[in-house]
Amino acid sequence: MAFVPNRGVLGNVFPAMECEDYNGKKVNLPAETMGKYTLLGMAFSNDAENDLKIWINPIYNKFVVKADNKNADVFDVNYDYDIHLYFIPMFTGANQLTSKSSKEKIKSHTEKELFPHLLFYEGGKTYKEELDFEKRSIPYFFVLDKNGKIVYATSGKYDGKKLEKILDVIEEN
Repeated sequence: MAFVPNRGVLGNVFPAMECEDYNGKKVNLPAETMGKYTLLGMAFSNDAENDLKIWINPIYNKFVVKADNKNADVFDVNYDYDIHLYFIPMFTGANQLTSKSSKEKIKSHTEKELFPHLLFYEGGKTYKEELDFEKRSIPYFFVLDKNGKIVYATSGKYDGKKLEKILDVIEEN
């Protein structure tokens, strides 16, 4: 069973985090996501990144892809969600030494449609305490409300039930 982040983070404002988009432009979380719900997927290691990749298509297809006549059967998208969605490889500690080459590798293996949803964090701060990370080897997911407060958190390998819970939290509000 995957570790689920401490429920103690729920209700807290997501800690200030300066990231960089695929073009190198700075993006400040949660300041630049205010006014919309936000779903963040974060990975601290190659193992976590591999698990995060499995989440990407189901999340992208559920929250970003718009249903139209030619894609409706393929994606079965019935809702139009207006949320911020970001996948964030985290380069902290020793990982910072390889961040440049790792970023380039990630970019070269990422479909261009996902670029607006890809952020990179590089820095000395681990966010371990603020976000209650226990393991570096699994991805973490946070749903933020329109004010940047954490309203749901989960972690680990992709599971349809976890995605449904994320969907429920966003639809409730």
